[in-house]
Parts: sequence; structure tokens; C-alpha cells
Amino acid sequence: MNRWWASCLLSLLLFSGCAADSEQPPSTRNPAAPPAYGDSLIDSTIGEPTTLIPILASDSASHEVANLIYNGLVKYDKNLELTGDLAESWEISRDGLSITFHLRKGVKWHDGTEFSARDVMYTYRVTIDPKTPTPYAEDFKQVKTATAPDRYTFKVTYEKPFAPALASWGMNILPSHLLEGKDLTKSPLSRKPIGTGPFVFKEWVAGQRIILDANKNYFEGRPYINSYVYRIIPDNSTMYMELKVGGIDMMNLSPVQFQRQTNTKAFLARFAKYRYPASSYVYLGYNLRHPLFSDKRVRQAITAAINKDEIINGALLGMGQATHGPFKPGTWACNQRQKDIPYDPEHAIKLLSEAGWKTRNSQGILLKDGKPFQFTILTNQGNDVRLKTAQIIQQRLKRIGIDVRIRVVEWASLLSQFIDKGNFEALVMGWTITPDPDLYDVWHSSKTGPKELNFVGYKNQEVDRLIEQGRSTFDQEKRKQCYYRIQEILVEDQPYSFLYVPDALPVVNLRFRGIEPAPAGISHNLIKWYVPKMEQTH
Repeated sequence: MNRWWASCLLSLLLFSGCAADSEQPPSTRNPAAPPAYGDSLIDSTIGEPTTLIPILASDSASHEVANLIYNGLVKYDKNLELTGDLAESWEISRDGLSITFHLRKGVKWHDGTEFSARDVMYTYRVTIDPKTPTPYAEDFKQVKTATAPDRYTFKVTYEKPFAPALASWGMNILPSHLLEGKDLTKSPLSRKPIGTGPFVFKEWVAGQRIILDANKNYFEGRPYINSYVYRIIPDNSTMYMELKVGGIDMMNLSPVQFQRQTNTKAFLARFAKYRYPASSYVYLGYNLRHPLFSDKRVRQAITAAINKDEIINGALLGMGQATHGPFKPGTWACNQRQKDIPYDPEHAIKLLSEAGWKTRNSQGILLKDGKPFQFTILTNQGNDVRLKTAQIIQQRLKRIGIDVRIRVVEWASLLSQFIDKGNFEALVMGWTITPDPDLYDVWHSSKTGPKELNFVGYKNQEVDRLIEQGRSTFDQEKRKQCYYRIQEILVEDQPYSFLYVPDALPVVNLRFRGIEPAPAGISHNLIKWYVPKMEQTH
């Protein structure tokens, strides 16, 4: 799920994959070169951020940038264990209902104002304010009382056990001195943010780039890299060309690029490639408010007509794994024994017939009440793998009499004009999977409103009860039983056809040292990345 504190996490499993070939020109590549300040890291993004006020954003592009500008009270370390961020320590009461955070002293906002408990209190209050259009309020509505006994102490007490309580305070903290008493939705910080993080906002040229400078006074130590540049490049092929000519330093490769276009000696002398299971899944989601998808037999039939192995081999070139629910295979909340609806076109045709789709027109398309079974799949521009996924689904569904159209939409427009307004029939999209398996924001029936994350409109009372039960106990075994049952229900209801967990395939220019692959991916120690003095180019 696209939460503030999880959007930069790349993996929940141990790193498994390869770095680039070690063959490098000895005159320019010195593995032992000492750390040095300087140079710029030029990254790339397909989607342009919508806002840099994190609690207002639901897209990964926004959170990716914001996470370099802001901090939470806690964060996940390289091993996906919670550690202090703006809080240097904390105590949890014996009953688990109270957390007392001890905040770091001397931390400065990028404008020089000192960070304090007032900022945490403001962020908490504005998040639960009904006037704030945020999808993240529910975690903080669980708080019974919040107090700030002094400038460097913040205490929260919960009415009842709340399993994600500590992790939820990874939310990005906002500057109260700039926002208090003002309309958050109209704040200039949406385009010119001021945080406490390792990088300071410098420039945003719409449709082109966002530039961040190193925070020389960062409390964990100044980043070695002088500036972090996000270039907005909506097309993956163009992005790859920019990588090869030196216009960018890193990107996420497509499977075709990873497998077939980047294995030359010349490429591996300049770049390091990484591969590991991503902390995300891709799905075909249905607008459950649309009459075509109101009957679960139709959704079951579509899943039965989709060959997931064909998608993984055809679109991902084998670089991913099938999934049947919202949890990553191999994690404690995922029931590995849970069976999905198997690939069976004949069963799909039978289910459709039971749902009233029995006759066909001259083109072989199913009819009901004289209307053809026809719908459009939307997906985002620049993601070739999702487009190929949609095309494979299109071909498979045609064989059982369903006419599928595909429409590729620019990222910001997809969010604002289609998803936020519920103006779609079906989507091929993805979610980031967080370390804590709480499902409330995406699957609870109360989260189906405008700009919230249950935009397909899924409502199931038992799932609601199990989500609430799973987050209201600290007993992992009890939580596991809740999530196992939820997976059973989702397989039956098929609000999504869950498709696959892809492999993450980042590539980085070899002049950058200090990269440390870990369970959290490669970006967890970004402030430690550096370029030796003799190799700096910007």
C-alpha cells in the first residue's frame, strides 16, 4: 500500500541477485577510493509528483521525493526493523497502549527553525482533521490522547491494542510554524516543501525535473552527494536511452532491458545491475460499482481465463512470481497453501453462462440483453510491463468472448481524472506492500470515498471485521489467522485478479560507491553513497 513511510522500500525478502560484472577499467575504477563530497545523482521517474505534502499524496512518485525531504519519528532500517528517526528513543507501556517518544534535540527545519514536539502534535491533529483530504487518517484516529509534556517529548495513548501503532509514526512530520492555522490544501509547501530530511528542496520545473540539494546540517550527517535530481521521463525506452548516454545515473530496468540489452561488456563496465523480489504486486482491479462487475462469477471467470504463468514469462521474462492476494509470498501474513482460482478457460465460460452471458454475436463476443461484453483496461503511461500484461489479458479474454480495449494514460491524469473520480471500468495497477500487513486503507469499506485507496469500492462486512480484529491485537498468531481468512474471502470475491510480484531491477552508474544491498533494497543508505573525487562528473 502506498504509505508515506513505505514508498521507498524495495524488498521484504533478502537480497538475491547479481551486481554488475566486476570487469572495470583499472585507471578509473578504484574500489578502495575513499568517500568524498560532491557530484549529483540524476534519477528518473515516469510519473510526476502530484504534491510534496505527504499526507495529501497517494502516489508513489510524490512519496519518493517527499521521503528525501521529510522524516518520521521512526523508520525502517536496512533489515526492515523499526529504528529511531526524529525520535531517538521511545518507551511502550506494559499493556502496549501508550508510546512515549523522546525527540532528538537540535534538529532544524530547512529554514533554520528548530524541530519540536509542537510539529508532531500539529501533524497528528491535521491528519485526523475531517477537513484534511488524506487517505491516512485512520491509523491516527485510533489514538485516545496525544500530549506533548515538553519540547522534546510526545506521548500517545490508545483506547485498545493497535498492532501498527509504532510503525504508523513513520508518517512524515510537517512544520507547524509554516502551516498552523492555514489551509493545508492551499499551502505553497505542496510545490516548495520545507522538511528536516537529508535533502533540501531547490527547484521544480513542471514536466521536466525536481532538484534537491544536500542538507549540510542533517542530523545523521550530510549526504556525500551534493544534489539529487529527479528527471521526469514518461517513457521507459527514452529513459533507457538517457541512461546509456549519461543523461541519468539510475533507473528501474524493464525485464527486456535487464535480460537482453544490458549484458554487454561495455554496459557492465559503466553500470551495476541489481535484482531482487520487489515489495509490490500488480493486479487487474475492477470498478465494483460498474454493472459489468457486480456479479462475482464474472470476476471469477476473468481470473480463470488469465494464465498468470504466461504473463510472468511473456511480460516479465520469468522475473517475478505469481500472487493470489495482497501479501508478498514468503511473509508471515501470506498463506502459502491458499489456492487461487486456477487457469481454466472452460470453467470461465461456464461461470459467464451462469451469470447470463450465454449467446455470442457474429464476432464471437458474448451478449447479455443484447449488449456485448466489452470493457476498457486503463494503465499508466511509461510502464511497458503493465501494458504487456494488459495485452496478454486482452488476448486471453477474447478467447472466451470478452472484448477488451486498452487505454494508456499519463500518470497524473490517470490519478486525477480517472481513479480519484471512479471513472474507470478496470485497471492494471500496482501497490507497494508495507512491512506491517495491516490492510485497512486499501480494503476496508470505509475507505471508498474520494481520493481514498479503496477506489474499486470493495465492501465485505467479514473482511472489515477481520481487518479491525487483525490490527487490534499484538498476538501475531491471532493476526495471522485473520489475514489467512481474508485471503480466502478475496479469492472467492475476486475484487482484483491478483497477478504477480515483480522483481525489482534497479541499475546504478558504477561511479557511485557505498551501495549496500539489503532486505530493504539498495536506497536505505542513500546518504552514504558517494563518488570518488577523481570520478565526479557534475
